[in-house]
Amino acid sequence: MPHTNSKIKTNHPIFSISESQTTNMQNLSFLYLTIISLSLILFYSTNNIILVQALTSPSDIAALKALKASIKPGSIPAWSCLGSWNFTTDPCSLPRRSSFLCGLTCTPDSTRINQITLDPAGYSGTLTPLISQLTQLITLDLSENNFFGSIPSSISSLSNLQTLSFRSNYFSGPIPSSITTLKSLQSLDFSHNSLSGSLPNSMNSLTTLRRLDLSFNNLTGSIPKLPPNLHELAIKANSLNGPLQEQNFEGMNQLEVVELSKNALTGTVESWFFSLPSLQQVNLANNTITGVQISRPRAARGGTGSSSNLVSLDLGFNRIQGYAPANLSAFPALSFLSIRHNALRGAIPPGYGQIKSLTRVFLDGNFLTGKPPPGLIATSREIYGSLGDNCLNSCPNSSYLCWPAQKPISVCKQAYYRDRPTP
Repeated sequence: MPHTNSKIKTNHPIFSISESQTTNMQNLSFLYLTIISLSLILFYSTNNIILVQALTSPSDIAALKALKASIKPGSIPAWSCLGSWNFTTDPCSLPRRSSFLCGLTCTPDSTRINQITLDPAGYSGTLTPLISQLTQLITLDLSENNFFGSIPSSISSLSNLQTLSFRSNYFSGPIPSSITTLKSLQSLDFSHNSLSGSLPNSMNSLTTLRRLDLSFNNLTGSIPKLPPNLHELAIKANSLNGPLQEQNFEGMNQLEVVELSKNALTGTVESWFFSLPSLQQVNLANNTITGVQISRPRAARGGTGSSSNLVSLDLGFNRIQGYAPANLSAFPALSFLSIRHNALRGAIPPGYGQIKSLTRVFLDGNFLTGKPPPGLIATSREIYGSLGDNCLNSCPNSSYLCWPAQKPISVCKQAYYRDRPTP
């Protein structure tokens, strides 16, 4: 049989692919890849459009423009945050290469302003009422600038506000009562301004407020019922008057810091005040308080030790009369104690020398008599302060606590003789 060299051809339809079919498949693959590439480009471009298109709410932009327009142009340095607020660019567009470099942040969808925190560049001007249009703000901080004029009552429209700080400016006039409608507010700082008038009576409606600082203003009147969940209360250096009343501190179980020095508070600080369960630091110095009542703190859970966390107590420069409160020796965490420059008389309670945590004590400027407790002047302890300017006997000059010198005997005799009943 003759041998043939012809190649075997496979004609089965499954395995047979013509050149035209191959070309078609290549074209389809190319088309498919092209579609995917276009889709990716479109997706990328769409996202880029989100970054550069003007998406910020027109009302927010109008409020920002009004905020900048209310500030004197000469007080806006070119390098400052406000100096970069160029409204030819959308405030929330990203990336921020030359405009809106700082001073604000936006919501995740880049449609609303949620924080304004201006740098301390010395901006001078008033606060526009149109600030109320920024209804998604959670932070408004204009601290350490030169804003002046009144605080607009329209600020009450910022219902989402959590932090409000105008510290160290020149705002004047009363605190608007409408501010007490800010139900989300956690921190309020208007310290170091020129605010006047009394505190709003509805302060206690700020149930989420944790920190309140109104120090260094010209506020007057008595302390109203306070927000129940405060941790820090500071209204130092104003002209508040009247006594501390229990009903105005009702339910304040989380209050840790009370700074009410340099006011005109009167009356007696009663024992309920020192029984506030979380109290740690108290400064009532430089008032006209005439008395203090302190009970022993409640026992801690389990019946051992004390539940008190009081670390610092300053009652100096008042008009407190009577004996030094002996029950202070039962406050185990007490580290700082000042009752200086009052009208205390009698002996220093012996228990003061047994407060192991005590490192600073100022009882100078009273009419205390007798010998100082050995535990206070023991050379083995490092206690700073002063027991001077009293009527103490045998206060050793070797102890720094005994400086300055005691009052002249004639002054002490006159003080005690003055209070003797007339026969």
